[in-house]
Amino acid sequence: QVQLVESGGGLVQAGGSLRLSCAASGRTTSSDTMGWFRQAPGKEREFVAAIRWSGGSTYYGDSVKGRFTISRDAAKNTVYLQMNSLKREDTAVYYCGIIRLGFGIITDPSSNNYWGQGTQVTVSS
Repeated sequence: QVQLVESGGGLVQAGGSLRLSCAASGRTTSSDTMGWFRQAPGKEREFVAAIRWSGGSTYYGDSVKGRFTISRDAAKNTVYLQMNSLKREDTAVYYCGIIRLGFGIITDPSSNNYWGQGTQVTVSS
């Protein structure tokens, strides 16, 4: 069993920045992949970014490339999402997910074995 707890969401003006955190506990392994997805009202869950725990390779959705950065702190078992140059269309609930042992398609929400509770990000104009 793995538990994921997100934090850091909130209200920010367009052009501003936020940093989300996702703390993992339980039976995580160095082969896992952790990622961020988001879901706006009436829309499907969308891939944002992911990082392989071993090696640190990163992946980004097209809509956030160049603005968002995913990183990890192995000592804290925590993944971060630094979001800069935020736009209104970034407004959504952001979820942290984990793909156990890295088996699965990184951009597919159904590949994730566990999810956090989500954190709301609202970008105002």
